[in-house]
Amino acid sequence: MSFAHTYDEIRTRPVTVFGAGTLGRRIALMFATRGGEVRIYDPVVAQAQAAVDYVAATLPEVLAQRGSGEAGRAVAHDSVGDALADAWLAIEAVPERLDIKIPLWGEIDRAAPADTVFATNSSSYASRLMDENIRDKSRFCNMHFYMPPAANAVDLMSDGQTSRDVLDSLLAILPEFGVYPFEARKESTGFIFNRVWAAIKRESLAVVADGVARPEDVDAMFRLNWHMPSGPFQMMDSVGLDVVLDIEDHYAAENPHLPEGPRRLLHEYVDAGKLGRKSGEGFYSYPSAAVEG
Repeated sequence: MSFAHTYDEIRTRPVTVFGAGTLGRRIALMFATRGGEVRIYDPVVAQAQAAVDYVAATLPEVLAQRGSGEAGRAVAHDSVGDALADAWLAIEAVPERLDIKIPLWGEIDRAAPADTVFATNSSSYASRLMDENIRDKSRFCNMHFYMPPAANAVDLMSDGQTSRDVLDSLLAILPEFGVYPFEARKESTGFIFNRVWAAIKRESLAVVADGVARPEDVDAMFRLNWHMPSGPFQMMDSVGLDVVLDIEDHYAAENPHLPEGPRRLLHEYVDAGKLGRKSGEGFYSYPSAAVEG
């Protein structure tokens, strides 16, 4: 089976996103910018519909800022098979737990068309760790997004058996949707940019855990010195502190020499239900923030 695709070949075929949380809905948004259909699957129907509403509300602004593209549409699904009908690309963006990802990929594999490209948005697990139920592993890879539509870089990484056609197709096609891929040339926990970000994030947490600074001090210095719109603690609040903690736990499982202070600090917030923007409070308070899920 060839997984070589061109944009002209796939432009009338849907993309299916599994998971309607903070990143899933943002990924769907980007694939709705070229006039096609994006399908969003989530076992919680209300979550999938909230993601559809987010795409519809945000898409005009994204297209206006870009100055090109065409408004597509997002559709909610609660059936894996229906969501995958004729899809050229299936993207999994469910929580960072292999006990969720592995069986889901088995369901996707049984239902998807033979030429569908498979991609996990996992930020901390290599795709080979979740491919045991995928029969043709050459169709599978990591395709990790950051926080579109503002941060539009994408990491691509082979699962060790990924077809060159899959990677070359994604490198050529993804920019059509306003996202820009970079290929990790070998397997790397954290891919490219996230390895650098992990070190910045961990040391930022450490200076607060050690009592050296407050989150707002660190963020203000980043904004002043590097002219960034947000500092590390603001960015972690946007991602979700539970997600940040899951990622840090995974790094620590691979490298037991990492300091414990950053994870202890994150645990204090997560255990108190302070998850960041999505819960209304994290390192900062968001009294009027809409819950994205």
